[in-house]
Amino acid sequence: MPETMTIEDRYGLPMSTSSPTAAEHYVEGVDLLLSQNFGPEEAFRKATEADEGFALAHAALSVMLMLRAEVAEAKASVERASALASGISRRERRHVEAISLYVNAKGPQSLALIREHLDEVPRDALMLRLASRLFLLGCSGAGVANFPQEMLALLEGVESDYGDDWAFLGQYAFAHHESGLLEEARRLGERSLELLPTNANASHSVAHVFFETGDAIGGTDFLADWLTTYDPRAPFHVHLSWHLALFELAMCRYDRVLELYETDIRPSVQAKSPLSLADSASLMWRIQMYGGVAPSGAWEEVRDQAAPAAKAPGPAFRDAHAALAFASSGDEASFGRMVDGLEDLASQGNALAREVTLPLVRGIGAFANGAYDEAVEQIEPAFAQLTRMGGSHAQREVFEDTLLEAYLRAGHFERAEELLRTRLNRRASVRDMYWLGRAQADAGQTGAAAASFSEAAEGWQGADPEFDEMVALSRVAASAG
Repeated sequence: MPETMTIEDRYGLPMSTSSPTAAEHYVEGVDLLLSQNFGPEEAFRKATEADEGFALAHAALSVMLMLRAEVAEAKASVERASALASGISRRERRHVEAISLYVNAKGPQSLALIREHLDEVPRDALMLRLASRLFLLGCSGAGVANFPQEMLALLEGVESDYGDDWAFLGQYAFAHHESGLLEEARRLGERSLELLPTNANASHSVAHVFFETGDAIGGTDFLADWLTTYDPRAPFHVHLSWHLALFELAMCRYDRVLELYETDIRPSVQAKSPLSLADSASLMWRIQMYGGVAPSGAWEEVRDQAAPAAKAPGPAFRDAHAALAFASSGDEASFGRMVDGLEDLASQGNALAREVTLPLVRGIGAFANGAYDEAVEQIEPAFAQLTRMGGSHAQREVFEDTLLEAYLRAGHFERAEELLRTRLNRRASVRDMYWLGRAQADAGQTGAAAASFSEAAEGWQGADPEFDEMVALSRVAASAG
Protein backbone atom coordinates (compact mmCIF):
# COMPACT_ATOMS: atom_id res chain seq x y z
CA MET A 1 0.00 0.00 0.00
CA PRO A 2 1.29 3.50 -0.75
CA GLU A 3 2.32 5.56 2.27
CA THR A 4 -0.07 8.29 3.36
CA MET A 5 1.59 11.68 3.14
CA THR A 6 1.64 13.64 6.40
CA ILE A 7 0.83 17.29 5.88
CA GLU A 8 2.42 19.65 8.40
CA ASP A 9 2.05 23.32 9.22
CA ARG A 10 4.93 25.83 9.19
CA TYR A 11 5.93 24.73 12.69
CA GLY A 12 6.16 21.04 11.79
CA LEU A 13 2.86 20.01 13.40
CA PRO A 14 0.78 17.38 11.53
CA MET A 15 -2.67 18.47 10.33
CA SER A 16 -5.66 16.22 9.74
CA THR A 17 -6.36 17.08 6.14
CA SER A 18 -5.67 15.17 2.94
CA SER A 19 -5.83 18.32 0.83
CA PRO A 20 -2.52 20.11 0.13
CA THR A 21 -4.57 23.07 -1.12
CA ALA A 22 -6.50 23.32 2.16
CA ALA A 23 -3.27 23.05 4.12
CA GLU A 24 -1.64 25.77 2.02
CA HIS A 25 -4.54 28.16 2.62
CA TYR A 26 -4.54 27.36 6.34
CA VAL A 27 -0.82 28.04 6.74
CA GLU A 28 -1.24 31.30 4.80
CA GLY A 29 -4.15 32.29 7.06
CA VAL A 30 -2.20 31.57 10.25
CA ASP A 31 0.72 33.69 9.06
CA LEU A 32 -1.64 36.55 8.16
CA LEU A 33 -3.24 36.24 11.60
CA LEU A 34 0.10 36.16 13.41
CA SER A 35 1.35 39.19 11.46
CA GLN A 36 -1.95 41.10 11.92
CA ASN A 37 -2.34 41.52 8.18
CA PHE A 38 -5.39 41.62 5.94
CA GLY A 39 -7.05 38.46 4.71
CA PRO A 40 -6.80 35.56 7.20
CA GLU A 41 -10.57 35.04 7.15
CA GLU A 42 -10.57 34.56 3.39
CA ALA A 43 -7.63 32.16 3.61
CA PHE A 44 -9.39 30.06 6.27
CA ARG A 45 -12.62 30.04 4.26
CA LYS A 46 -10.71 28.79 1.24
CA ALA A 47 -9.19 26.08 3.41
CA THR A 48 -12.64 24.89 4.50
CA GLU A 49 -13.86 24.98 0.89
CA ALA A 50 -10.95 22.81 -0.20
CA ASP A 51 -11.62 20.40 2.68
CA GLU A 52 -14.98 20.85 4.41
CA GLY A 53 -13.88 18.44 7.12
CA PHE A 54 -10.75 20.42 8.08
CA ALA A 55 -11.43 21.10 11.78
CA LEU A 56 -8.42 23.36 12.37
CA ALA A 57 -9.49 25.69 9.58
CA HIS A 58 -13.03 26.02 10.97
CA ALA A 59 -11.58 26.73 14.42
CA ALA A 60 -9.13 29.33 13.11
CA LEU A 61 -11.94 31.02 11.20
CA SER A 62 -13.92 31.24 14.44
CA VAL A 63 -11.00 33.06 16.08
CA MET A 64 -11.01 35.69 13.35
CA LEU A 65 -14.79 36.07 13.52
CA MET A 66 -14.53 36.53 17.27
CA LEU A 67 -11.87 39.20 16.83
CA ARG A 68 -14.30 41.01 14.54
CA ALA A 69 -17.02 40.74 17.22
CA GLU A 70 -19.13 38.48 14.99
CA VAL A 71 -19.93 36.25 17.95
CA ALA A 72 -22.81 34.19 16.52
CA GLU A 73 -20.81 33.37 13.40
CA ALA A 74 -17.75 32.53 15.51
CA LYS A 75 -19.77 30.12 17.64
CA ALA A 76 -21.19 28.41 14.55
CA SER A 77 -17.72 27.99 13.08
CA VAL A 78 -16.20 26.51 16.23
CA GLU A 79 -19.20 24.24 16.69
CA ARG A 80 -18.48 22.85 13.24
CA ALA A 81 -14.84 22.34 14.23
CA SER A 82 -15.89 20.55 17.42
CA ALA A 83 -18.24 18.28 15.48
CA LEU A 84 -15.28 17.19 13.34
CA ALA A 85 -12.98 16.56 16.31
CA SER A 86 -13.57 12.84 16.65
CA GLY A 87 -11.42 12.10 13.62
CA ILE A 88 -8.42 14.26 14.45
CA SER A 89 -5.35 14.01 16.68
CA ARG A 90 -5.27 14.76 20.40
CA ARG A 91 -3.20 17.87 19.71
CA GLU A 92 -5.82 19.19 17.30
CA ARG A 93 -8.73 18.28 19.62
CA ARG A 94 -7.21 20.29 22.48
CA HIS A 95 -6.48 23.13 20.06
CA VAL A 96 -10.15 23.19 19.00
CA GLU A 97 -11.35 22.86 22.59
CA ALA A 98 -9.30 25.86 23.74
CA ILE A 99 -10.74 27.97 20.91
CA SER A 100 -14.25 26.79 21.76
CA LEU A 101 -13.81 27.88 25.37
CA TYR A 102 -12.52 31.28 24.24
CA VAL A 103 -15.38 31.83 21.80
CA ASN A 104 -17.94 30.81 24.41
CA ALA A 105 -16.72 33.42 26.92
CA LYS A 106 -14.78 30.99 29.12
CA GLY A 107 -11.49 32.84 28.97
CA PRO A 108 -9.88 31.61 32.21
CA GLN A 109 -10.66 27.98 31.31
CA SER A 110 -9.31 28.50 27.81
CA LEU A 111 -6.11 30.01 29.14
CA ALA A 112 -5.64 27.17 31.63
CA LEU A 113 -6.06 24.57 28.87
CA ILE A 114 -3.66 26.44 26.57
CA ARG A 115 -1.02 26.47 29.30
CA GLU A 116 -1.29 22.68 29.65
CA HIS A 117 -1.35 22.26 25.89
CA LEU A 118 1.80 24.33 25.33
CA ASP A 119 3.67 22.20 27.86
CA GLU A 120 3.15 19.31 25.45
CA VAL A 121 3.10 21.16 22.12
CA PRO A 122 5.06 24.39 22.53
CA ARG A 123 5.17 25.09 18.78
CA ASP A 124 1.41 25.43 18.43
CA ALA A 125 1.83 29.08 17.46
CA LEU A 126 -1.84 29.95 17.19
CA MET A 127 -2.38 28.73 20.75
CA LEU A 128 0.52 30.86 21.94
CA ARG A 129 -0.99 33.92 20.29
CA LEU A 130 -4.41 33.20 21.75
CA ALA A 131 -2.84 32.92 25.21
CA SER A 132 -1.37 36.41 24.85
CA ARG A 133 -4.75 37.76 23.79
CA LEU A 134 -6.41 36.19 26.81
CA PHE A 135 -3.81 37.79 29.07
CA LEU A 136 -4.55 41.16 27.48
CA LEU A 137 -8.27 40.62 27.97
CA GLY A 138 -7.67 40.20 31.69
CA CYS A 139 -8.48 36.50 31.63
CA SER A 140 -5.60 35.23 33.76
CA GLY A 141 -7.77 34.19 36.66
CA ALA A 142 -10.03 37.00 37.87
CA GLY A 143 -7.71 39.65 36.51
CA VAL A 144 -4.33 39.80 38.22
CA ALA A 145 -1.93 42.69 38.61
CA ASN A 146 1.13 40.88 37.26
CA PHE A 147 -0.22 39.59 33.96
CA PRO A 148 2.63 41.14 31.90
CA GLN A 149 5.12 39.09 33.90
CA GLU A 150 2.95 35.97 33.54
CA MET A 151 2.79 36.51 29.79
CA LEU A 152 6.56 37.01 29.63
CA ALA A 153 7.18 33.87 31.68
CA LEU A 154 4.98 31.82 29.35
CA LEU A 155 6.92 33.02 26.31
CA GLU A 156 10.28 32.54 28.02
CA GLY A 157 9.32 28.93 28.59
CA VAL A 158 8.99 28.23 24.87
CA GLU A 159 11.72 30.55 23.55
CA SER A 160 14.08 27.69 22.69
CA ASP A 161 11.33 25.99 20.68
CA TYR A 162 10.94 28.96 18.31
CA GLY A 163 14.40 30.41 17.92
CA ASP A 164 14.62 33.11 15.26
CA ASP A 165 10.96 32.88 14.19
CA TRP A 166 9.51 36.22 13.10
CA ALA A 167 6.07 35.60 14.64
CA PHE A 168 7.45 34.55 18.02
CA LEU A 169 9.92 37.45 18.16
CA GLY A 170 7.19 40.01 17.54
CA GLN A 171 5.05 38.53 20.28
CA TYR A 172 8.03 38.22 22.62
CA ALA A 173 8.83 41.89 22.06
CA PHE A 174 5.36 42.86 23.28
CA ALA A 175 5.76 40.87 26.50
CA HIS A 176 9.10 42.56 27.11
CA HIS A 177 7.95 46.18 26.80
CA GLU A 178 4.86 45.52 28.91
CA SER A 179 7.26 44.22 31.59
CA GLY A 180 9.44 47.34 31.34
CA LEU A 181 12.27 45.68 29.38
CA LEU A 182 12.32 48.30 26.67
CA GLU A 183 15.68 47.87 24.96
CA GLU A 184 15.26 44.13 24.63
CA ALA A 185 11.74 44.73 23.31
CA ARG A 186 13.17 47.07 20.67
CA ARG A 187 15.80 44.52 19.65
CA LEU A 188 13.27 41.71 19.36
CA GLY A 189 10.77 43.83 17.44
CA GLU A 190 13.37 45.14 15.01
CA ARG A 191 14.73 41.62 14.42
CA SER A 192 11.20 40.40 13.66
CA LEU A 193 10.78 43.19 11.13
CA GLU A 194 14.09 42.25 9.51
CA LEU A 195 12.73 38.74 9.00
CA LEU A 196 9.25 39.87 7.89
CA PRO A 197 8.98 43.63 7.22
CA THR A 198 5.18 43.37 6.92
CA ASN A 199 4.74 42.03 10.47
CA ALA A 200 2.33 44.51 12.03
CA ASN A 201 2.63 42.77 15.37
CA ALA A 202 6.33 43.65 15.47
CA SER A 203 5.83 47.23 14.27
CA HIS A 204 3.24 47.56 17.04
CA SER A 205 5.81 46.54 19.65
CA VAL A 206 8.41 48.92 18.28
CA ALA A 207 5.82 51.72 18.44
CA HIS A 208 5.19 50.83 22.09
CA VAL A 209 8.91 51.18 22.82
CA PHE A 210 8.90 54.68 21.33
CA PHE A 211 5.84 55.51 23.46
CA GLU A 212 7.30 54.15 26.68
CA THR A 213 10.59 55.99 26.16
CA GLY A 214 8.80 59.28 25.45
CA ASP A 215 10.22 59.57 21.92
CA ALA A 216 7.21 60.97 20.08
CA ILE A 217 9.31 62.32 17.19
CA GLY A 218 11.03 58.98 16.63
CA GLY A 219 7.72 57.16 16.98
CA THR A 220 6.04 59.39 14.43
CA ASP A 221 8.87 58.99 11.95
CA PHE A 222 8.91 55.21 12.33
CA LEU A 223 5.19 54.51 12.32
CA ALA A 224 4.11 57.04 9.69
CA ASP A 225 6.64 55.54 7.30
CA TRP A 226 5.77 51.92 8.13
CA LEU A 227 2.03 52.51 7.70
CA THR A 228 2.53 53.54 4.07
CA THR A 229 3.19 49.85 3.29
CA TYR A 230 0.37 48.43 5.43
CA ASP A 231 -2.98 47.44 3.94
CA PRO A 232 -5.60 49.86 5.34
CA ARG A 233 -8.20 47.09 5.12
CA ALA A 234 -6.48 45.20 7.95
CA PRO A 235 -8.50 45.73 11.17
CA PHE A 236 -5.27 46.37 13.07
CA HIS A 237 -4.65 49.44 10.89
CA VAL A 238 -6.98 51.42 13.15
CA HIS A 239 -4.94 50.60 16.26
CA LEU A 240 -1.62 51.48 14.67
CA SER A 241 -3.19 54.74 13.46
CA TRP A 242 -4.23 55.34 17.07
CA HIS A 243 -0.61 54.88 18.15
CA LEU A 244 0.45 57.40 15.51
CA ALA A 245 -2.23 59.79 16.79
CA LEU A 246 -0.81 59.48 20.32
CA PHE A 247 2.62 60.50 19.05
CA GLU A 248 1.10 63.50 17.27
CA LEU A 249 -0.91 64.36 20.39
CA ALA A 250 2.26 64.29 22.49
CA MET A 251 3.62 67.02 20.21
CA CYS A 252 0.36 68.99 20.48
CA ARG A 253 -0.37 68.61 16.76
CA TYR A 254 -4.12 68.50 17.28
CA ASP A 255 -5.03 69.13 13.64
CA ARG A 256 -3.06 66.06 12.61
CA VAL A 257 -4.64 64.02 15.41
CA LEU A 258 -8.13 64.95 14.26
CA GLU A 259 -7.22 64.19 10.67
CA LEU A 260 -6.05 60.70 11.65
CA TYR A 261 -9.20 60.19 13.67
CA GLU A 262 -11.45 61.12 10.77
CA THR A 263 -9.66 59.02 8.17
CA ASP A 264 -8.42 55.95 10.03
CA ILE A 265 -9.85 55.53 13.53
CA ARG A 266 -13.45 56.61 14.08
CA PRO A 267 -16.06 53.81 14.25
CA SER A 268 -17.89 54.85 11.09
CA VAL A 269 -14.65 54.39 9.15
CA GLN A 270 -13.35 51.22 10.82
CA ALA A 271 -16.46 49.60 12.27
CA LYS A 272 -15.03 46.08 12.19
CA SER A 273 -11.90 46.78 14.19
CA PRO A 274 -11.91 44.89 17.51
CA LEU A 275 -10.20 47.89 19.14
CA SER A 276 -12.33 50.60 17.57
CA LEU A 277 -14.29 51.39 20.75
CA ALA A 278 -11.21 51.60 22.98
CA ASP A 279 -9.16 53.55 20.44
CA SER A 280 -11.91 56.03 19.60
CA ALA A 281 -13.12 56.56 23.17
CA SER A 282 -9.67 56.99 24.70
CA LEU A 283 -8.43 59.31 21.95
CA MET A 284 -11.53 61.54 22.09
CA TRP A 285 -11.34 61.62 25.91
CA ARG A 286 -7.69 62.66 25.76
CA ILE A 287 -8.37 65.40 23.21
CA GLN A 288 -11.26 66.68 25.32
CA MET A 289 -9.22 66.54 28.54
CA TYR A 290 -6.08 68.10 27.06
CA GLY A 291 -7.61 70.66 24.72
CA GLY A 292 -11.08 71.21 26.11
CA VAL A 293 -13.04 70.15 23.02
CA ALA A 294 -13.80 67.08 20.93
CA PRO A 295 -15.00 67.03 17.31
CA SER A 296 -18.69 67.85 16.96
CA GLY A 297 -20.81 64.70 16.93
CA ALA A 298 -17.87 62.38 17.56
CA TRP A 299 -19.14 60.97 20.84
CA GLU A 300 -22.52 59.83 19.50
CA GLU A 301 -21.12 57.14 17.23
CA VAL A 302 -18.65 56.01 19.89
CA ARG A 303 -21.56 55.80 22.35
CA ASP A 304 -23.49 53.64 19.89
CA GLN A 305 -20.53 51.29 19.64
CA ALA A 306 -20.41 51.09 23.44
CA ALA A 307 -24.12 50.18 23.70
CA PRO A 308 -23.60 46.45 24.53
CA ALA A 309 -21.86 47.45 27.78
CA ALA A 310 -25.12 48.99 29.01
CA LYS A 311 -26.94 45.69 28.52
CA ALA A 312 -24.60 43.48 30.53
CA PRO A 313 -21.13 43.76 32.08
CA GLY A 314 -18.36 42.31 29.94
CA PRO A 315 -14.57 42.55 29.89
CA ALA A 316 -13.38 45.25 32.28
CA PHE A 317 -11.29 46.85 29.53
CA ARG A 318 -14.36 47.26 27.32
CA ASP A 319 -16.57 48.54 30.12
CA ALA A 320 -14.09 51.19 31.24
CA HIS A 321 -13.89 52.58 27.70
CA ALA A 322 -17.65 52.38 27.32
CA ALA A 323 -17.86 54.55 30.44
CA LEU A 324 -15.81 57.23 28.67
CA ALA A 325 -18.28 57.18 25.78
CA PHE A 326 -21.45 57.23 27.90
CA ALA A 327 -20.13 59.95 30.23
CA SER A 328 -18.87 62.22 27.45
CA SER A 329 -21.99 61.87 25.29
CA GLY A 330 -24.25 62.64 28.24
CA ASP A 331 -25.99 59.27 28.00
CA GLU A 332 -26.88 59.02 31.68
CA ALA A 333 -29.34 56.18 31.11
CA SER A 334 -26.77 53.88 29.52
CA PHE A 335 -24.16 54.87 32.08
CA GLY A 336 -26.57 54.10 34.91
CA ARG A 337 -27.53 50.70 33.48
CA MET A 338 -23.86 49.77 33.17
CA VAL A 339 -23.18 50.80 36.78
CA ASP A 340 -26.19 48.76 37.93
CA GLY A 341 -24.88 45.72 36.08
CA LEU A 342 -21.43 46.13 37.61
CA GLU A 343 -22.92 46.53 41.09
CA ASP A 344 -24.84 43.27 40.62
CA LEU A 345 -21.65 41.57 39.45
CA ALA A 346 -19.72 42.91 42.44
CA SER A 347 -22.43 41.77 44.85
CA GLN A 348 -22.12 38.26 43.40
CA GLY A 349 -18.49 38.13 44.50
CA ASN A 350 -16.70 39.32 41.37
CA ALA A 351 -13.56 40.91 42.84
CA LEU A 352 -12.46 42.56 39.58
CA ALA A 353 -15.77 44.39 39.24
CA ARG A 354 -15.81 45.38 42.92
CA GLU A 355 -12.19 46.49 43.24
CA VAL A 356 -11.35 47.88 39.80
CA THR A 357 -14.07 48.25 37.18
CA LEU A 358 -16.85 49.72 39.29
CA PRO A 359 -14.80 52.38 41.10
CA LEU A 360 -13.04 53.30 37.85
CA VAL A 361 -16.34 53.68 36.01
CA ARG A 362 -17.82 55.73 38.85
CA GLY A 363 -14.73 57.92 38.85
CA ILE A 364 -15.05 58.52 35.12
CA GLY A 365 -18.65 59.59 35.63
CA ALA A 366 -17.69 61.92 38.45
CA PHE A 367 -14.92 63.48 36.37
CA ALA A 368 -17.27 64.11 33.45
CA ASN A 369 -19.70 65.82 35.83
CA GLY A 370 -16.99 68.05 37.29
CA ALA A 371 -16.96 66.27 40.68
CA TYR A 372 -13.18 66.02 40.79
CA ASP A 373 -12.78 65.17 44.48
CA GLU A 374 -15.17 62.26 43.98
CA ALA A 375 -13.28 61.22 40.87
CA VAL A 376 -10.07 61.07 42.90
CA GLU A 377 -11.79 59.16 45.70
CA GLN A 378 -13.06 56.53 43.25
CA ILE A 379 -10.15 56.18 40.82
CA GLU A 380 -7.23 56.38 43.25
CA PRO A 381 -7.82 52.99 44.98
CA ALA A 382 -8.24 51.27 41.61
CA PHE A 383 -5.20 52.94 40.07
CA ALA A 384 -2.59 50.51 41.41
CA GLN A 385 -4.64 47.58 40.11
CA LEU A 386 -5.36 48.76 36.57
CA THR A 387 -3.33 45.96 34.97
CA ARG A 388 -6.02 43.56 36.18
CA MET A 389 -8.37 44.94 33.53
CA GLY A 390 -6.01 43.92 30.72
CA GLY A 391 -4.81 45.97 27.79
CA SER A 392 -1.40 47.53 27.32
CA HIS A 393 0.13 50.25 29.45
CA ALA A 394 -0.33 52.73 26.60
CA GLN A 395 -4.04 51.92 26.55
CA ARG A 396 -4.49 52.13 30.32
CA GLU A 397 -2.62 55.44 30.58
CA VAL A 398 -5.79 57.34 29.68
CA PHE A 399 -7.15 56.41 33.13
CA GLU A 400 -3.88 57.45 34.77
CA ASP A 401 -4.09 60.78 32.95
CA THR A 402 -7.67 61.18 34.17
CA LEU A 403 -6.53 60.71 37.76
CA LEU A 404 -3.76 63.26 37.23
CA GLU A 405 -6.13 65.83 35.78
CA ALA A 406 -8.59 65.16 38.62
CA TYR A 407 -5.80 65.78 41.14
CA LEU A 408 -5.07 69.13 39.52
CA ARG A 409 -8.69 70.24 39.22
CA ALA A 410 -9.47 69.16 42.79
CA GLY A 411 -6.42 70.96 44.20
CA HIS A 412 -4.43 67.87 45.23
CA PHE A 413 -1.20 69.35 43.95
CA GLU A 414 1.20 67.32 46.06
CA ARG A 415 -0.33 64.04 44.91
CA ALA A 416 -0.24 65.24 41.31
CA GLU A 417 3.43 66.18 41.59
CA GLU A 418 4.29 62.84 43.18
CA LEU A 419 2.66 60.90 40.35
CA LEU A 420 4.23 63.16 37.73
CA ARG A 421 7.69 62.72 39.22
CA THR A 422 7.23 58.95 39.06
CA ARG A 423 6.24 59.17 35.40
CA LEU A 424 9.03 61.56 34.49
CA ASN A 425 11.58 59.29 36.15
CA ARG A 426 10.40 56.57 33.78
CA ARG A 427 10.46 58.60 30.58
CA ALA A 428 10.52 62.16 29.26
CA SER A 429 7.20 63.85 28.50
CA VAL A 430 6.50 67.40 27.38
CA ARG A 431 2.91 67.19 28.56
CA ASP A 432 3.96 65.87 31.96
CA MET A 433 6.32 68.84 32.31
CA TYR A 434 3.42 71.16 31.52
CA TRP A 435 1.24 69.34 34.08
CA LEU A 436 4.07 69.58 36.61
CA GLY A 437 4.23 73.32 35.99
CA ARG A 438 0.49 73.61 36.64
CA ALA A 439 0.80 71.68 39.89
CA GLN A 440 3.75 73.79 41.03
CA ALA A 441 2.15 77.09 40.01
CA ASP A 442 -1.12 76.33 41.80
CA ALA A 443 0.84 75.23 44.86
CA GLY A 444 2.68 78.57 44.88
CA GLN A 445 6.04 77.21 43.68
CA THR A 446 6.55 80.06 41.20
CA GLY A 447 10.20 79.48 40.33
CA ALA A 448 9.85 75.75 39.87
CA ALA A 449 6.71 76.25 37.80
CA ALA A 450 8.48 78.72 35.54
CA ALA A 451 11.24 76.20 34.84
CA SER A 452 8.74 73.41 34.11
CA PHE A 453 6.64 75.62 31.84
CA SER A 454 9.73 76.78 29.99
CA GLU A 455 10.82 73.19 29.30
CA ALA A 456 7.30 72.31 28.15
CA ALA A 457 7.20 75.31 25.83
CA GLU A 458 10.46 74.28 24.18
CA GLY A 459 9.10 70.78 23.61
CA TRP A 460 5.93 72.09 22.00
CA GLN A 461 7.65 73.97 19.22
CA GLY A 462 5.64 73.38 16.04
CA ALA A 463 2.31 72.87 17.80
CA ASP A 464 -0.84 73.63 15.80
CA PRO A 465 -1.58 77.40 15.74
CA GLU A 466 -4.97 76.98 17.43
CA PHE A 467 -3.17 75.57 20.47
CA ASP A 468 -0.38 78.13 20.53
CA GLU A 469 -2.14 79.83 23.42
CA MET A 470 -1.15 76.96 25.69
CA VAL A 471 2.47 77.37 24.69
CA ALA A 472 2.25 81.17 24.99
CA LEU A 473 0.93 80.87 28.53
CA SER A 474 3.90 78.68 29.36
CA ARG A 475 6.30 81.33 28.04
CA VAL A 476 4.57 84.08 30.04
CA ALA A 477 4.79 82.02 33.21
CA ALA A 478 8.47 81.34 32.54
CA SER A 479 9.19 85.05 31.98
CA ALA A 480 7.32 86.01 35.13
CA GLY A 481 9.44 83.57 37.13
